[in-house]
Amino acid sequence: MISLREITDENTAAVTALRVRPDQERFVASVAASLEEAARTPEGAPWYRAIYSDDEPVGFVMLSWNAPPGPGITGPYFLWRLLIDEHHQGHGHGRAALTLVIALLRAEGVPELLTSYVPGDGEPWPFYRDLGFEPTGEVEDGEIVLRLRL
Repeated sequence: MISLREITDENTAAVTALRVRPDQERFVASVAASLEEAARTPEGAPWYRAIYSDDEPVGFVMLSWNAPPGPGITGPYFLWRLLIDEHHQGHGHGRAALTLVIALLRAEGVPELLTSYVPGDGEPWPFYRDLGFEPTGEVEDGEIVLRLRL
């Protein structure tokens, strides 16, 4: 059972210890770096959660949640990070977590979710394509921008 849980003093160490495979590190920042970026970028309206499988943390997700337009802000709803620990990949946790996020957004009446990815061997494009994301035709800081219409 996948759930999204707030990051608290009790689970911070376990969540920040999650890591992708070394060959994936160029595609997604660590949880610790993501939390630091969220703290430095309050204008991005960061919303983040630990991804749990039953009672075990297996990943991390971070979005801009209704961020006001501004320089460097893609959104208002933008998937900043989706990370599944290397030991928990291939079990559908990423898809299940993003499905939960999409359900939350739809319940709020959000029309679209944007994200982006770094192109290259092993890129996450097939994962996003299978979920219904489509390229917008934009490239931002070398990353291909995608849109999921909700």
